[in-house]
Amino acid sequence: MNSAGVTDAEPTSTIDLPDESATAALAEDVAACLAPGDVVALSGDLGAGKTTLARALIRALADDPALEVPSPTFTLVQGYRTPHLAVAHFDLYRLTDGAEIDEIGLADARDEGAVLVEWPERAQGRLPAERLDVALAIAGSGRRATVSGTGDLAARFARSRVARAFLDDAGWGNAARRHLAGDASRRRYERVRSGGKQAVLMDWPRGGQLAEDDPRARFRARDIGAFLAVSAALRDAGLSAPKVYAAEIAAGFALIEDFGDERIAVEGQPRPDRYATVIDVLAAIHAVRRPRELTIPGGGTHLAPVFAGAVVEAELTSFADAYVPFATGRQLDDAGRGELFAIWAGLAEELARAEQSWMLFDMQAPNLFWLPERSGIARVGLIDFQDMFMGPAAYDVASLCQDARVTIPTELESSLRRRYVDLRSKANSTFDSNAFAAAYAVSAALRTMKNLGAFARFAGSGNRAYLQHFPRLREYLERLLGEPVLSPLALWYERRLTS
Repeated sequence: MNSAGVTDAEPTSTIDLPDESATAALAEDVAACLAPGDVVALSGDLGAGKTTLARALIRALADDPALEVPSPTFTLVQGYRTPHLAVAHFDLYRLTDGAEIDEIGLADARDEGAVLVEWPERAQGRLPAERLDVALAIAGSGRRATVSGTGDLAARFARSRVARAFLDDAGWGNAARRHLAGDASRRRYERVRSGGKQAVLMDWPRGGQLAEDDPRARFRARDIGAFLAVSAALRDAGLSAPKVYAAEIAAGFALIEDFGDERIAVEGQPRPDRYATVIDVLAAIHAVRRPRELTIPGGGTHLAPVFAGAVVEAELTSFADAYVPFATGRQLDDAGRGELFAIWAGLAEELARAEQSWMLFDMQAPNLFWLPERSGIARVGLIDFQDMFMGPAAYDVASLCQDARVTIPTELESSLRRRYVDLRSKANSTFDSNAFAAAYAVSAALRTMKNLGAFARFAGSGNRAYLQHFPRLREYLERLLGEPVLSPLALWYERRLTS
């Protein structure tokens, strides 16, 4: 048991379900960990509660407590499309031969999403070995569930139960849990609701955010303490970072303020007034000397890493290893790779000479919320800042003005840059706009190239949705390569990627 009273889940667990709310909570815990290809087998006698649990699980995935979920006893299978993933509900009670499992489309259903199976014993051993088994039995006036399994799904369910214990300890017992779209790391997010309250659960498993063989991993935050420290520092600076209602660093959970769903871009289009307010946020951050060492609420300190040469090289690795082959159909040879990193070693020195400040690192539309009930710069809600560096102030300005997920027209980019320079110049007569322009160009090129690499890697792993971003990023990069400070990079790009 850890300091928050959270007990690590066992591979097999027995869970008492004294009432309907407890059954719904178990269904929420299973739904929270489901992924495409998963199979959940629900066994038990007639009246044990299999369909009740399946119905609650499907409603949780659909985020619709009134959704009609009929028993598939006669249809054998009923499919649902939910915001998170497709789910197929099978009832095998009427099967007389396990071979029929192939005829009713269970394998196809697994290809499309998750699968719930009532009466799994009728499959006669034809269900996949790696699954979650939930055996239900009547226990007094309620039910009892015995949950077991092997493989990744069982591990995810065990983690989900630890999350449930964390929520219970935080005073959010039997909270409804809904999947929230996350980022490209190992972190997971859920929206949780209980008794009229709403918050976001951050789940940060042990082992860091990235694979250990990823060269960027050693420069990224390793645990949730970094998030807690940066969030507190941003709030102390008068900015809107999420309040933290409860946290357990060792377990890797935090319950934080929910900023809702309104962003600075609407239906994929930038709102100029909102982007301008984010510029005001950045100008306010950069106007004051910021500390590198931050206090973690509850004890300890977090030291923001310095955005220096080794970090720059790590950021570019995916561009060399993933994007160049994606764009050209061939691997980058040793000479081309050596030239690229030599050029960037010089450009990294340019960044090191630039004005340094807190560098939140991912100032882009998905991480920036609009809070209209607040005023001034507090109207911008900030998230995904746990990897904050001490680095060039221009980097976050470039990240915003050449948003990787939203196309920023050149006129808007120019307007936002002018606003930033005007604000900084009015606050500080020694602000060097020429030095800022050079640092902006280098920062924007670095960010665009690292995004091209990351998106090529994701697309190569089967996530084709990232392909939609390539035209935007290529246009940004080609726009930047006309800057004098980037002339060596422009020559390399022309020789290696366009010839």
